[in-house]
Amino acid sequence: MDWITLLRSLQSDFIKRFTSGCLIHCETEGQYSELTIISGERLKALREFCWQMAEKYKRTSPVRGVFINNLKGKLGEEVVKERLGNVITEVDYEKRFGGDGKIDFTLTSNSSIGVEVKSRYGSIDKVRWSVSSEEVEKNAVVVCILIQEEVNEAQPKYHLLLAGFLPTQMIKLRTGKISFGINQLLYGGGLLSYLEQFQAATTSHVIRQNPPFFQHIPKVDLPPQIPKNQLKTHQVGFDYIYQYADLNLLYRKLGDESLDQGDYEAAIINYNQALQLNINDFYIYNKRGFSYYKLGDYTAAIADYNQAIRINPHVAIAYKNRAKSRFHIGDHQGAIEDYTEAIKINPHDAIADKNRGIPDYLFREKQEVKPGINIEPDLDYYEAAIADYTQAIQINSHDADAYYNRGNAHFELGDKQGAIEDFQKAADLYWQEGKLEKHKDTRSKIVDLEIEASLDILNF
Repeated sequence: MDWITLLRSLQSDFIKRFTSGCLIHCETEGQYSELTIISGERLKALREFCWQMAEKYKRTSPVRGVFINNLKGKLGEEVVKERLGNVITEVDYEKRFGGDGKIDFTLTSNSSIGVEVKSRYGSIDKVRWSVSSEEVEKNAVVVCILIQEEVNEAQPKYHLLLAGFLPTQMIKLRTGKISFGINQLLYGGGLLSYLEQFQAATTSHVIRQNPPFFQHIPKVDLPPQIPKNQLKTHQVGFDYIYQYADLNLLYRKLGDESLDQGDYEAAIINYNQALQLNINDFYIYNKRGFSYYKLGDYTAAIADYNQAIRINPHVAIAYKNRAKSRFHIGDHQGAIEDYTEAIKINPHDAIADKNRGIPDYLFREKQEVKPGINIEPDLDYYEAAIADYTQAIQINSHDADAYYNRGNAHFELGDKQGAIEDFQKAADLYWQEGKLEKHKDTRSKIVDLEIEASLDILNF
């Protein structure tokens, strides 16, 4: 069975499973997932960027139309970035508009290899994607994303499918543009392996006729510790698993399902089995580390995160996970260093920025309450926390928690006016988000600070 036939067979299986809602959903960066969900702060940041684009081009195009078109594109690009991780590098979007340049990403290892992303909203049986002759010429692959919700200003969550991909060498253009449906795409699970064939390529369309990653799939017996009926339950729609069993992937899936169900001991057992088959699997060390973390075994969790970082030191999530475990064992400085490293890897990760300020603040708080020890507050820590929250606010100006936490840091530094201003902004945002209890608590802090400020003036 050649690789194209196999990927088409898997695509047919994927389409069938879509109708029953049985899709692979993995939230780990750099790992494959058929479904990606974008919401919350992540979606807010995308919206804010798209409004900036709409404002920038309002003189030449309708503002709402520019916003919608940009958001469709950015949603699709976000999916591809999450699935391919450091394999690809984003083309600077600030330098282009409406797809100018016809390239969305390039391979990190070879900037001459272009990747084009196409995002569409519609029903799976009717939606179609299209590419131009110029896009085919400039890219090695076209990745298609299906947006399940209508794109608008108020949609709170998007369920996005990696609908499939097409190597541009398979696209035969007779006119200036061609369109295709989901049945004509290759299964998205083969995208990463396909791109890896270009690692040593020197031109954008060099590819072997029969890539080795599908040439020789071993036929193996089912593992005796997993009954066949249980395997069928966990095969997530892969009908070929009985004939072409990838046991490492199988144990990963079993571990993930146990993790999702909160059965962390079972997750660890399955991840142990997977590591026996592949001792250098970054994904499994990261997931097993999280399982240990949930069980409160922070030392074991840190050991696994250390291994994950050794295998791939360029993925922010491992540093952020290790930071949480370090914080629980009292290594607050180590936690700060890990959050800082995560920010270096992904400077636009507002979540990492916000979390780094928390260990800074609590580190000082913990020192100050130690019995028998009188330590003057180190102002540098509060100032560092303020700097982190400020950076988070610059990335997402609607982050109420960032304003609230920065207000606390301002208060610790004695800057009551700065604290009041931040608390006021946080209270307004909490009100807009419908978080009435947080709004009420924040308003109480503002009143208390205003009273203190008035007393200070009277005493003076």
